[in-house]
Amino acid sequence: MKQLVFVSVLAFLFQDLKAQTEQDTTTVFKFDEFYALVLSNHPVVKQAELLPQQAAQEIRLARGSFDPKLEGSWSFKDFDETEYYNILDVSLKIPLWFPVDPKVGVERNRGTYLNRERTISDATNNRQIYAGVSVPIGQGLFIDQRRATVRQARLMQDMAEADQIKEINKILLTAAKDYWEWYYAYNNYVLMQQSITIAQDIYDRTKMAFDYGEAAAMDTVQARITLLQRITALQQANIDRIRASLALSVHLWDLNGAPLDLEDNVRPEELPLTDFRRDVLNQLVELARQNHPEIRKIDLKNRSLLVDRDLARENLKPRLDFNYYLLDQPFDPQGEQNNFMISDNYKLGVDFAFPIFLRKERAKLNQTRLKLTDNRFERDFVEREIINSINGQFNAVLTTAEILRQQQEMVNNYQLILDAERLNLENGESDLFEINVQIEKLIESQSKLLKLRSTYQKDIATLYWAAGIENLGLQ
Repeated sequence: MKQLVFVSVLAFLFQDLKAQTEQDTTTVFKFDEFYALVLSNHPVVKQAELLPQQAAQEIRLARGSFDPKLEGSWSFKDFDETEYYNILDVSLKIPLWFPVDPKVGVERNRGTYLNRERTISDATNNRQIYAGVSVPIGQGLFIDQRRATVRQARLMQDMAEADQIKEINKILLTAAKDYWEWYYAYNNYVLMQQSITIAQDIYDRTKMAFDYGEAAAMDTVQARITLLQRITALQQANIDRIRASLALSVHLWDLNGAPLDLEDNVRPEELPLTDFRRDVLNQLVELARQNHPEIRKIDLKNRSLLVDRDLARENLKPRLDFNYYLLDQPFDPQGEQNNFMISDNYKLGVDFAFPIFLRKERAKLNQTRLKLTDNRFERDFVEREIINSINGQFNAVLTTAEILRQQQEMVNNYQLILDAERLNLENGESDLFEINVQIEKLIESQSKLLKLRSTYQKDIATLYWAAGIENLGLQ
């Protein structure tokens, strides 16, 4: 009787542990689907997508320095019923990328006590048209603050794109880890459910055998202890499953920005083991050297500092601006055409300034040089740190894959041992204690296998994150 009871127990056991339930009504929530959902709807991802737009506005802001400017001034004085002066000057200034500032305007000056240099002939109704340019001959010829600001704003846009990749990769890494943590928690919970079903059946059949006098009282106590242990393990696994589900739900949002909950009828995907060749490491290292967000930001910062250096060198030159304006040429305010003569009817001026000691300018140049040196040291360190991180993580992936294969072999071997125990039971050479020990080892090895699968997928995500691959290499 005892032998028949345990043979039926083992038959049920093998059917339950070797195969998934055929009446599974759950829906598979694939990792790619989860990834696409995070990438399209997650608030932090959308927030990161604003960075290039903000940088584009910085460029627009910098280019505003080259916008045409309409200027005007009016000064009037009347005292004791006498118009002392009435001075009006309206002009249009058009800054260009090249160091030339064209300017065209009209003056109207009149009054009893008008300064003689401002006096304009009554023949043109006291009005005069002027048009000319201001050209820097010394400082500002090759670069000035306006052009430097635009160049740096363009670099900021590239920096914003690097920041965007960095922020999105960061949230994707967290999401990937949470998904595979949920994978382990969910499947471990299913495993504990199967184990408690087996323990309950063993306990019920052992008790029945005891009632028929075919099993000792201690066998029922042992079966009861095993059942209670499995119930406790199931309760803990359920807590872990709920926590993992809640952590995963943080990353789920719909198109309208409303949070989504993870349904109870969904389960994670089972991904096959990916083989990584050693040449993949060299590819990842090379990609990181060229495109890693942190390295790109440092390189772009270096280019921005080079612009500062060029500007600082330019400021060492004396300021020498040449101004030339034609007066009433080729048309006067009345619209009449005049002969075009460069040597007649014009205004000419030169502005000059030069600090004697150049302490401010030399200090600025030296500061920029020090920043460039500091930036070079930082790049060397960051690149070395990133490459070491990639090497370490790549080795972790390979090692975990090897451990995973070994653990799978252990599960298979434990299954073989359990097969042998079944034969021993049929021959009357096994007992409840031995069966429970082997079942416990099999369940423990299966749980470790699930944990290793989860760790392996998290290691892969961390590897691509360490290499700075956009979107962690997922499409």
